[in-house]
Amino acid sequence: MIEQLSEADFDQVFSLMERSFPEDERRDYNGQRELLAEPAYNLYAKRSPEAADLQAFLALWELGDMAYIEHFAVDPDCRNGGLGGKILQKVIEKTDMRICLEVEPPETEIAVRRIGFYERNGFHYNDYFYMQPPIAEGRNAIPLRLMTTGGPLDEAEFSTVRDLLYEKVYGVSEDWSWK
Repeated sequence: MIEQLSEADFDQVFSLMERSFPEDERRDYNGQRELLAEPAYNLYAKRSPEAADLQAFLALWELGDMAYIEHFAVDPDCRNGGLGGKILQKVIEKTDMRICLEVEPPETEIAVRRIGFYERNGFHYNDYFYMQPPIAEGRNAIPLRLMTTGGPLDEAEFSTVRDLLYEKVYGVSEDWSWK
């Protein structure tokens, strides 16, 4: 159902990423492409039956005993048919570690719906304050929350996960000023 992508698929992934995420939630083309050289970073996708177009993609960091979904998007023409849930379930099945992702706080209808989607797919909402560092030069920090599989995080676990993301994904130190 899902396959690991190669560098040759990057342009399709980036196109869907641009359509699905605001600028502050993604790197520019070159910055995103450079991640392909990171051994911990992998792209997975579901293709159309003709195997030409990407219906969805997921960017996954494998960080020791935890995985982090940095981006997950379903093509707008393929939404509301259960594809996103099927992909998440497949990733959870194949990943033998806790999985973490970031969501906006439940302050808008779409954020509430997105949190509900992830909860229906085995994720737990952790209501600790979390600030995503700027993802790239010229981007802004974003107040978000973490969701995790394997149950909710206690405060110490949250700090450990946050610091791991800051260091490995965002390249900032534990004493980053927004903490």
